[in-house]
Amino acid sequence: MRRLSWGWMPAIQWGFGLVLVLFLAIPVVSLFFSVTPRKFFAAFAEPIVQDALWLSLRTSCIAILLVVLFGTPLAHRLATGASFPGRSALEALLQVPWVTPPAVAGLALLMAFGHNGLVGRHLADWGISLPFSTAAVVVAQAFEGSAFFVQTARQAFSGVDRGLAEVSRTLGAGPWRTWLGLEIPMALPGLLTGAAMAWSRALGEFGATMLFAGNLQGVTQTMPLAIYTVLEQDVGAAVSLAIVLMVFGFGLLWALSRLRQRAVGPG
Repeated sequence: MRRLSWGWMPAIQWGFGLVLVLFLAIPVVSLFFSVTPRKFFAAFAEPIVQDALWLSLRTSCIAILLVVLFGTPLAHRLATGASFPGRSALEALLQVPWVTPPAVAGLALLMAFGHNGLVGRHLADWGISLPFSTAAVVVAQAFEGSAFFVQTARQAFSGVDRGLAEVSRTLGAGPWRTWLGLEIPMALPGLLTGAAMAWSRALGEFGATMLFAGNLQGVTQTMPLAIYTVLEQDVGAAVSLAIVLMVFGFGLLWALSRLRQRAVGPG
């Protein structure tokens, strides 16, 4: 049998790739053709849609701020610090949200912070109750989004030229000044990428929120939960919320792609 010429390789690759592109694109396009513009905008007059939209935006932003606040120093230490006993276990733990099904994550949070949970019973002594509250939504979103930020931020800090950091210190800048004034600005594109990916994951979180926070309108009902709730009664409202989530996700990916292109530069 005559061998295929190498000139056919790009065509074959594009052919197989086109199948996957269509597989991904057709469901996305179908969402936009499933509702008229009039019904789309009318859905936002529904209280359940308004409550879910604002609750999701508020809680996901708080969750990501917490993840960035506590995850950035840890990511830097893992990227630049020396090895230590238990490092492999710590790195595996930080990736648990990636490999843990959301329902399992929600159950784990309930066993930890529930009224009779490992930590929850002690929080109850202080009058703090997390389950089925807005705070529980933030906790679930932070848990699910943390791995995306920490791993991406770690890679960003690993890409910073350590020689420049050493020069900064020899010129009199202390470790904090070097970190804040040099390393963070140099790693900023990666940090923004990680934060955006984590925020997108938090915004679309479903399973962990359902089990740990519940599905209470205006209190814990985020956009994914609202889609699940209204799907049988009002398909148009469910599709409208789904489109909003899709636009947020696509917009973030597009913005990140532009950010990477600017960081790399022309060519």
